[in-house]
Amino acid sequence: MMIFSNGCSIEKMAMNKLGDVLAAGGTTYASDDDPELVRDAAPFSLKLMETVLAETPDHEGLLLSLTSGFTQYGYGFVQQDADRAVADDFEKSERFKQRAAKLYRRARDYGMRALENRYPGFRENLLKAPKPTADQAKKSDVPLLYWTSAAWGALIALSKDDPETIADLPQVAAMADRALKLNEAYDSGAIHSFMVSFTFARADAVGDRKATAKRHFDRAMELSGGQSAGPLLAWAEAVSVQEQNASEFKALLNQALAIRVSARAEWTLVNTILLERARWLLSRMDELIIPPLPPESAGR
Repeated sequence: MMIFSNGCSIEKMAMNKLGDVLAAGGTTYASDDDPELVRDAAPFSLKLMETVLAETPDHEGLLLSLTSGFTQYGYGFVQQDADRAVADDFEKSERFKQRAAKLYRRARDYGMRALENRYPGFRENLLKAPKPTADQAKKSDVPLLYWTSAAWGALIALSKDDPETIADLPQVAAMADRALKLNEAYDSGAIHSFMVSFTFARADAVGDRKATAKRHFDRAMELSGGQSAGPLLAWAEAVSVQEQNASEFKALLNQALAIRVSARAEWTLVNTILLERARWLLSRMDELIIPPLPPESAGR
């Protein structure tokens, strides 16, 4: 019996070690400047992590990596395909959106699983009492809170026809607020960048939403040293388009395009993807922001 017991123990240790290695592998992708290479490689890595997780179901590193990995893959590749396809093939765009939503749901569930491991009953309690439940979280939980709320928020954004999913906004808000309070500088302002868009979606916003979003934008720019395209695109899409402010829209996207993607190695991939989106948004500027009528037409 001792032989079998030792064998199982050694196998478990080996799987945990492999989980550690896989969980740490995300930094390799983050510094890559070839999105298509990452796009092809990431699914294998994610599935491999899921395979190892099946043998080590409580591995926190894997749960966090799967939460962030599926969120980033869903947004960086699948949702970009959906947005680009909408003008030419609506049905194809909808299929991409449905797939992105499935990836976000998968990411959210891994994040909630990790939080449930740390705080038994977390998921059920979060649904009943979002803020008190989220307020249990500690500073060490910030990465999980951020990526879980980002995945959940992205899922809600793609589920406008699903009242049950939209009803989860208070849970997302509670986790994002807690993460911001515990460590507002996490990942050089990533939570503030998320809040730029989320401020306009949340139902519990108090006061001037634009002013609140602007504070998040300014802080995100400050914490990132202006080297992240995220806040610039978030403001351009959430505010400039809504206000039909063409000059601001163009200026923000050009400011993003001036960023040197290699300035921060850990942001190389995400900046490369976002700069591609910035170029695409500029190419669609006349569709997103209706040009003013010529003077002679306006007077008729």
